[in-house]
Amino acid sequence: MQYRRVYVEGGCYFFTLALADRKSDLLVREIDCLRAAVKRVKQNHPFEINAMVVMPDHLHCLWTLPSNDYDYSTRWALIKANFSRRIAKDELIKTTRLKKGERGIWQRRFWEHTIRDERDFYNHIEYIHYNPVKHGYVSNAQDWPYSSIHQFA
Repeated sequence: MQYRRVYVEGGCYFFTLALADRKSDLLVREIDCLRAAVKRVKQNHPFEINAMVVMPDHLHCLWTLPSNDYDYSTRWALIKANFSRRIAKDELIKTTRLKKGERGIWQRRFWEHTIRDERDFYNHIEYIHYNPVKHGYVSNAQDWPYSSIHQFA
């Protein structure tokens, strides 16, 4: 069975993106570069960030797209590329990626889930904000500095 993405104009989506090196702390170490990349893409391809958490090696977020737009894939490709251009080229790059002119920063794919209703929306916000506790980085979710939880408090 082949996986197919579902696109809904004006949809709300939960995403998980991960680094290729799951032992890396690159996303928090280079948080300013990540923030700048997201900001730049939002300027040309608007979307609302409903909730977000950045972990050392992955991130989770909840987005709502404009009512006439469904193209989250382009936004993620641009964010990943913009972030990658902003940081030093010191990662291990596999031969298959070198042949394609790619960097070795991100996993190629990302996970996406279309939010179905208000309960699903709030369950995913809770999941996002609890993630640093789940991974043992903090005992209180509000202690994690790279989270939108502070906007909810």
